[in-house]
Amino acid sequence: MAAHTDANKGVLKKASSFIRGVKSELKKVNWPNKKQLVNHTTVVLVSCGLMALLIWIFDSIILQLLRLILG
Repeated sequence: MAAHTDANKGVLKKASSFIRGVKSELKKVNWPNKKQLVNHTTVVLVSCGLMALLIWIFDSIILQLLRLILG
């Protein structure tokens, strides 16, 4: 029973240490300002849209080729 309690204390101590480490590292992060955030989000959304359009175009071309081949 005592060993089980000691193991729980060890786990809690490790978890507490981990949380402190995470907080410490998050303070070091260089967070973007609102303008940068909007700019980067726009770039990502436009890029995703362009890739989706490109995949749709290639998919349509392949579909038409398969229809021609298979009749």
